[in-house]
Amino acid sequence: MSINTTALVGAQWGDEGKGKIIDILAEHADYVVRATGGSNAGHTVVNGDKVYKLHLIPSGILYPDTVNIIGNGVVLDPKVVLEEMDALAALGVSFDKLLIDVRAHIVMPYHKELDELAEKAKGADAIGTTKRGIGPCYADKCDRIGIRLIDLLQPDVFAQKLKSNVEFKNKLITSVYGGKPLDYKTMYAEYCGYAERLKKFAVDTGVVLYDAIKSGKRVVFEGAQGTLLDLDSGTYPFVTSSHPITGGFCAGAGVGPTAIAECLGIAKSYTTRVGAGPFPTELDDEVGKHLLNVGHEFGTTTGRARRCGWLDAVILRLAVRINGLTALAINKLDTLTGIKKLKIATHYMMDGKPVNDFPADISMLEHCTPVYIELDGWNDDISGCKTFDELPAAAKAYIAKIEELAGCRVSMIGVGPDRDQNILK
Repeated sequence: MSINTTALVGAQWGDEGKGKIIDILAEHADYVVRATGGSNAGHTVVNGDKVYKLHLIPSGILYPDTVNIIGNGVVLDPKVVLEEMDALAALGVSFDKLLIDVRAHIVMPYHKELDELAEKAKGADAIGTTKRGIGPCYADKCDRIGIRLIDLLQPDVFAQKLKSNVEFKNKLITSVYGGKPLDYKTMYAEYCGYAERLKKFAVDTGVVLYDAIKSGKRVVFEGAQGTLLDLDSGTYPFVTSSHPITGGFCAGAGVGPTAIAECLGIAKSYTTRVGAGPFPTELDDEVGKHLLNVGHEFGTTTGRARRCGWLDAVILRLAVRINGLTALAINKLDTLTGIKKLKIATHYMMDGKPVNDFPADISMLEHCTPVYIELDGWNDDISGCKTFDELPAAAKAYIAKIEELAGCRVSMIGVGPDRDQNILK
């Protein structure tokens, strides 16, 4: 059996520009699969004069011949996905080949309410969630009281589960957090309306995907967020509630690990993150402002300004190891243009000792000092470069150093936001 599958994962804290790379590969894919996360993630795809903001809909939706799958590992907000579909439909996008797994868990209003109330209650210890109910929905999934799409499509089953959950959640909302209770009848009617619109897309996508892979179809697994936001391997507790790594695709799409032939890690030529938590190479200076403004570092989902810093090779090595990366795609190399001297963190120091591997304890990470190597920058405008040889010598040396420090080859280089501003190496 010939396996023709590629998984794309974020190799940093998310926001690496995965949307553009996914869009490039999706054009030639038979299937594009979103398998983890929820509406807390987002991709921006620039195609000609149109800019598409995608949160739950897979990026392959822009190609009419591509089947798009929302897998069982996604937590689905019906209101958000339908609003997204309506906005895309207004731009001429068709949903004839959209499939949503019946096992996907549903984000409910009480999830969002509890998310916001819990963050507020934590005060200075808040994690910095998007307050879209993702964590509470995954918590219900683990607590085995979640509502799945298959439940939503059965009015009697949905009514029974929803009533029980609303009674319990209202006790938390009112007694623990001092909030206002939510109304069961209003919620039931609203979500039954969503079910009516979503039922035509609901199938067992694991079976569809397995058959596609067996028949040699080209499949792209679309990553959301990034390696350092992984629930187990990331900067816990400043992480997401799922597994945005290669292994997460298996559980979240219903396929085995041998179904994934290649894994491409997406990284920026520098490092960014949104929300709280330690960030060893963060820059609070003019270079940091340059990266923020020139790189347009504002979140697709939240609009929040991202924290910016130098490229961190310790993080890249973690991503290579955790995901089994076969190659790296480096985005936004053009953002570094005009910076006289560039730095890459090769390792950290703590208490006079070198730290070469990303630590599991974030309190340890907070006390790590990055050790940098310095490379020459360039002033040439590289946004029009089409081949690797056209890049300035300093830019080529920068990419070579990334390959050396990460222990992984670079196969793609982004030199601008458009899909044609991409160099294959």
